[in-house]
Amino acid sequence: MESGQLRRKKVMGWEPFVFLGLFIGFFALFSSRMGLVNMLSTLMQTAYRLLIDTVLYITAVAVMAGAMAGLLQEFGVVALVDKLLTPLMKPLYGLPGAASIGGITTYLSDNPAILTLAADHNYRCYFKKYQLPALTNFGTGFGMGAIISTFILGLSAITGENYLPAVLVGNIGAIAGSIVSTRIMLRFTRKIYGTEEACESDCGVPMQPGFRAVREGGLGSRFLGALLDGGAAGVKMGVDIVPGVLIICTLVMMLTGSPGAEGAYTGAAYEGIGLLPAIGEALQFVLKPLFGLSSAQGIAVPITALGSSGASLSIITRLLKEGLANQHDIAVFTAMCMCMSGYLSTHVAMMDSLGCKKLTGKAILSHTIGGVLAGVFAHLLYSLIALI
Repeated sequence: MESGQLRRKKVMGWEPFVFLGLFIGFFALFSSRMGLVNMLSTLMQTAYRLLIDTVLYITAVAVMAGAMAGLLQEFGVVALVDKLLTPLMKPLYGLPGAASIGGITTYLSDNPAILTLAADHNYRCYFKKYQLPALTNFGTGFGMGAIISTFILGLSAITGENYLPAVLVGNIGAIAGSIVSTRIMLRFTRKIYGTEEACESDCGVPMQPGFRAVREGGLGSRFLGALLDGGAAGVKMGVDIVPGVLIICTLVMMLTGSPGAEGAYTGAAYEGIGLLPAIGEALQFVLKPLFGLSSAQGIAVPITALGSSGASLSIITRLLKEGLANQHDIAVFTAMCMCMSGYLSTHVAMMDSLGCKKLTGKAILSHTIGGVLAGVFAHLLYSLIALI
């Protein structure tokens, strides 16, 4: 069957009936708790707020990151970093040194920022075909790192404690998680694509040792061309991620959220039935030895980070105010929020943008393992430091 060709199925079969049963059951789960009107209102309000507060923000970040990436590519910084860091990146991540630029970009902004780099033809020339899909896992492992770290350090104003050691341990844990996630993803892609096929078939100059491709013209025209082309790639990426962020993140937030301030549902954005935190409570006997959290409520932080790390930061603030989190918890929260950084709401769109939609499930599985191990590593490392 040719790529893109649809399969045929009988009209009368089991699939429509099973789907209808699951579809009705899914919405009954929400409406029985929230009420049908409130459920529909929350669904639309959450999607709208995500579009305004998250998607447009990510698009703005992507435009600026794309412009910066274009300049870094045009004036040889990417080529230089690739040459200098490949000896480090190859054994750790199994990626060329040029990938480190993507890690820096996502650390300073958010997961999809790496797509503006990956959209550049010349940047792809540094990768084999099997390595390109793993950029989703690699970039996500550093997503919003600077924002998360800075925000948590600022919480010292609430408690008067210095969270710098915990944040540093959390960052190390996130790096460990990103290595695991990327390596697992590469095992999947290596079996599919092999290790020899180049990502781009017409790379030309960049593939010749010691040379790189640049635009025609003088420095000024090259500067403006790289700036505007990179920004344009950011706009396209911002549009591409809309379905994934709105659909996936809305569902995650409604499964994670709780009633309004008065304890009743009002149909406002981000309300939900609290199913995921309840599951976390039930699994506390497993989660306690894994992450060592001081309160069962703390599991809501990484669960919320699955859909949005930004939303999980507000939970950390509440836990600290109520005395339900300590320095050890902060280290685990930092590691998991940074490594996960809302991957359930971005992986679908990111893999689609890379042209690897069929590998989305493998990317999510790889990063789930990496995110969990990031928290475990931060827990063990902080516990070890506390003993010294």
